[in-house]
Amino acid sequence: MLTLSCASSTSTIITPKTTFTSSPITRKSSFNGVRISHLLPPPAIRASTTRQSVVMMAKREEELKEIRAKTTEEINDEIVDLKGELFMLRLQRSARNEFKSSDFRRMRKRVARMLTVKREREIDDGIGKRQSRKLDRQWRKSIVPRPPPSLLKLQEEEAAEEAKESAASA
Repeated sequence: MLTLSCASSTSTIITPKTTFTSSPITRKSSFNGVRISHLLPPPAIRASTTRQSVVMMAKREEELKEIRAKTTEEINDEIVDLKGELFMLRLQRSARNEFKSSDFRRMRKRVARMLTVKREREIDDGIGKRQSRKLDRQWRKSIVPRPPPSLLKLQEEEAAEEAKESAASA
């Protein structure tokens, strides 16, 4: 049997202390001790991360209220738009253009929250898991491909710039 004992509060090394029972099999341990002081951050750092997590939770709650206020059709449209935005970000990354890498996580989480709210509504309506997946497949097939909002905005800016140039040259 192996027991661990902790020395005084000033020491951070845990040392093994072996005791043998009356069983005929005795085991030796190669355990030499563990330094645990580096595992826990100082108290000041832990307190600030707690405050940050509270702020983040409040933002998430606010975002969930905003999503729940939308109709299912609006949620579906926004999911399609966000997935298009994710596709555009992947294209930018593959072309090695500048982009915010944090946008990936933010958009994925927003899509997940929307899908969660959508599923909550299905559960409230009494739609089971199998039926939900069937409806989801039908919905995916019915989606008409369209450019994401960021691409539309970029095209509008380019068209306005061309119109300005043509007006200046004429």
